[in-house]
Amino acid sequence: MERYEIPFFNACIKAFGKRFSMSREKAYDYMKRYSGIAFLIEFYDAEHLQSIEDTVDDVILVCKNNGGSLS
Repeated sequence: MERYEIPFFNACIKAFGKRFSMSREKAYDYMKRYSGIAFLIEFYDAEHLQSIEDTVDDVILVCKNNGGSLS
């Protein structure tokens, strides 16, 4: 992993949790369950160039497409 990937993932999890008023742990569990974490890892090169808000929007879509119910 690159030097900045972990802080980026952490920031995305925190922002996701804040958007849905959930703890980081619950946000991580949700994102992991519905492939949001896998998406961030796979598409880090493109996603880290966007704002955190846009990245969270993308993660929400990925999770929703994989059975998640938050939107």
